[in-house]
Amino acid sequence: MPSPVFSAARIAAPAPSGLPQHTPLVAAIRDGLVESVHYGSAIALDADGSTLAAAGDPATPFYPRSSLKPLQAVAMIRAGLELPADLLALAAASHSGAAEHRDGALRILEMHGLSVTDLENSTDLPYGGAEREDWLRTGGRATQLTQNCSGKHAAMAATCVINGWPVRGYLDPQHPLQQLVRSTVIELAGEEPPAVSTDGCGTPLFALTLGGMARAFGRIAQAASFAAGDDDGGAEAAVGLAMQQHPEMVAGEGRDVTALMRLLPGAVAKDGFEGVQLVGLPDGRAVAVKISDGGDRARMPATVSLLEAIGLDTAALAGIATAPVLGGGHQVGLLQATDFLSNSLSKPDNEAL
Repeated sequence: MPSPVFSAARIAAPAPSGLPQHTPLVAAIRDGLVESVHYGSAIALDADGSTLAAAGDPATPFYPRSSLKPLQAVAMIRAGLELPADLLALAAASHSGAAEHRDGALRILEMHGLSVTDLENSTDLPYGGAEREDWLRTGGRATQLTQNCSGKHAAMAATCVINGWPVRGYLDPQHPLQQLVRSTVIELAGEEPPAVSTDGCGTPLFALTLGGMARAFGRIAQAASFAAGDDDGGAEAAVGLAMQQHPEMVAGEGRDVTALMRLLPGAVAKDGFEGVQLVGLPDGRAVAVKISDGGDRARMPATVSLLEAIGLDTAALAGIATAPVLGGGHQVGLLQATDFLSNSLSKPDNEAL
């Protein structure tokens, strides 16, 4: 059977004038020459929502992909979901598919009288390289449980049981759960999504600006900081604390997001497919990065550079802030952030986006 042909009439590309005005964020340098450049946009917000730094086109809506998961988890906590901290972190995770992640998703299901057959996410092999190899070596195949969003989906099904909502069809945008998620996302981000799509795992996906996503992560991280001081930070605090306490459940061993939360106490970090990175800080500041070509390797160099620019000591993050460029098995260059903030930190208006 011939492969389908996707014509311009079926999938319309945006006009050039409608493309985001991204800027060079990260470059791969090989023996002194720029070999590749990753364009993108970035923003850093203060706790009051004012802009500390910005580059590219941070006001253009984009799909945050899996970086939405902490916001979705906040909605589920507000709907009555109660989980141990490690399992709540898994509900906000793009996990690597290790045994602890698979077992955690099963625990969420079993606690609420559910099984894997109640999951409605897509199937996939474990996301982590080592975890995938181990799974395949023992004869494993692509399943819903090994897919990186299984913790979130288990929590969504559990939230339905708690509220007496239908479990079947919990991904429908009109389902009470997804309506609650939508309103929670709008509240935390402080903006209405101009477009809605479907994420890779099947959940409704809301378009937001980098500023809106940064605002939400700042709220979650600051709430967790207040809760650590015995103040009630509500659902935001519960999600933030769970992620901070169990970063290995949010991603996995060897993943840069897990490393960042271990190395930067009080931070709440989450990545997303297509080159998205969010970091909320305990004082309410937050940074957001979108790599225009979806290149995963460029996320962290741009993010660490942005954190350093707003005054954080990022020395501990040196190991994830760059990567060597190899030639013949030896380092001949470096993947590094450009000086993309050189003109943005002195903006006189310091406007909030």
